[in-house]
Amino acid sequence: MPLFNRLPRIEHQTPNPTKGQEHLRPNWIAVLRWLQAHKVEYVLVGAVAEAVRGNTRIDGPVAVVPAPYRRNLERLARALNAEHARVRVDANGVSEAEASLLKLDHDKLAENTRWTLRCGSHDVDIESGVGAASNGMPSYQELLYEAGKFELEPDLIVEVAAPEDIEHFLQLRRTGKPPEIRIIQQQKASAGAQQKGEHRRAS
Repeated sequence: MPLFNRLPRIEHQTPNPTKGQEHLRPNWIAVLRWLQAHKVEYVLVGAVAEAVRGNTRIDGPVAVVPAPYRRNLERLARALNAEHARVRVDANGVSEAEASLLKLDHDKLAENTRWTLRCGSHDVDIESGVGAASNGMPSYQELLYEAGKFELEPDLIVEVAAPEDIEHFLQLRRTGKPPEIRIIQQQKASAGAQQKGEHRRAS
């Protein structure tokens, strides 16, 4: 019997939300339970993160930034392959034929900046490759440092990105580009560090 048939699958159960999280959609909870069952470490970003922080009117896919170490990405790849994940044909101009060829592994998750996927009826965005100087987005460690823990159901606790970081990823999803403010801040920080180094050498 193939291994993926014995792996946890995305299952719909009656939600048992904690106080203040009653507005979360059952399909979101199902995906987050599934990630937890696979022991995938991540920070929740995007629309669902904003919903967890109180926005009751937003909609969108479950978007996560996975911890970038190899074993975690391998667990995530196994989970996605077990659900026959496909690139969403409504995203990035991908055809049905191209989507059917998808086979994820550690290397693909580590190298690609963004995967817009569909697992059955569930939309899942994997925001990997973040933190590179070219994309101006925060690293996983930066996200985790600023994130807050939220209990969505008994025994379902997730790390949710800070409001500022959620907005960054929402803008990336809308426009395909990170917010200019973060790039400017990073440039200023880099310039400041350079000036400090020059000052030390001069003294």
